[in-house]
Amino acid sequence: MIHQVRPADWNDWLQAQSARPVLLDVREPWEVQTAHVQAGDFDLVTIPMNEIPARTSELPQDRPIACLCHHGGRSQRVAMFLAQQGYTDVANIAGGIDAWSREHDPGVPRY
Repeated sequence: MIHQVRPADWNDWLQAQSARPVLLDVREPWEVQTAHVQAGDFDLVTIPMNEIPARTSELPQDRPIACLCHHGGRSQRVAMFLAQQGYTDVANIAGGIDAWSREHDPGVPRY
């Protein structure tokens, strides 16, 4: 089962990690341009969902990865795919960037 992280609980999740996490944004480039997360105590990687299978080598297997999309559906599928590929510390940001804007950072535009 994939761990679900609410944006309201993001800072707590970050603090609980033993290694620097990766936030994997799986939205399309136009979506990232419309609304994006600012990197902080994590590394931000943007790879559209359909490119993930060919680009998993860009993702570290020894660090936590939290997947993000618009509402949480695509990122959940990517998190499940990564878990099937042997990634052991994968989470989904429940509600996606829309919830991120409502619960964590109102400066992020909603679309």
